[in-house]
Amino acid sequence: MRRREFIAGLGSAAAWPLVAQAQQSANVPHVGLLTTGSIDSPEIQASFAAFRQGLYDLGYTDGQNIIIERRAANGKFERLPGLARELVGAKVDLIVAGATPAGLAAQQATTTIPIVVTAMGDPVKDGLVASLARPAGNITGTTFLGPELVPKRLALLKELLPKIIRIAALFHPEAFGEQTVSGMLAETADAAATLGLQVQLVEVSKPDDLNYAFSKLARDRAETVFQLPSTMLFNERKRIVDLASIYRLPSMSNSADTSRPR
Repeated sequence: MRRREFIAGLGSAAAWPLVAQAQQSANVPHVGLLTTGSIDSPEIQASFAAFRQGLYDLGYTDGQNIIIERRAANGKFERLPGLARELVGAKVDLIVAGATPAGLAAQQATTTIPIVVTAMGDPVKDGLVASLARPAGNITGTTFLGPELVPKRLALLKELLPKIIRIAALFHPEAFGEQTVSGMLAETADAAATLGLQVQLVEVSKPDDLNYAFSKLARDRAETVFQLPSTMLFNERKRIVDLASIYRLPSMSNSADTSRPR
């Protein structure tokens, strides 16, 4: 073999692993993960660790036979549509959206890529799915029916604290779709009136609003704090517990665990 042909052959042989690696990467599933909270927060880190462990249990290892593209809004919900479009542009095979706001953003970004939405409030009322039995479209997921359980939780609160009259209800205006949020607030007011409670709706648009919200409801002499369903409020559950403790206010959350990040 001539020297020039031998060198060319070596060059071709050296390129084989790179070609194989590129082909392998192209065949590896790409999953987009869209979250509303901060990617560095303990809560989101714990959730991501659980997500990776679940994939591992199914035989998938991130970076080997599956690739996860992460996008986090860091509590700025207005960033969700742009982040969803980034995932679509990255040509992911599936989008996992954390809660309703992320699901709505993903829905606007694509009608073809499958979307799995976790912890939806009322996916039918918010227009994410056609029905619980037959979602149709490209969206599926889980719902905890939080808004529907608000009246029952209020009744339980009254049973636990029969002498209370004035309650402050924390709510996040972007927790779900507009129709679901407005319906949840109306049902809260109706249920409170039926139970003989005076409810003060306290809007918390972002985590930094919590300090002011608690100081306000303390000035207004609220007797207890009632937390309406919200991904943002859930992520801030430890902070809410700490503030309730500082102001010496009994509180009720829609989560069984409000003291430890998961």
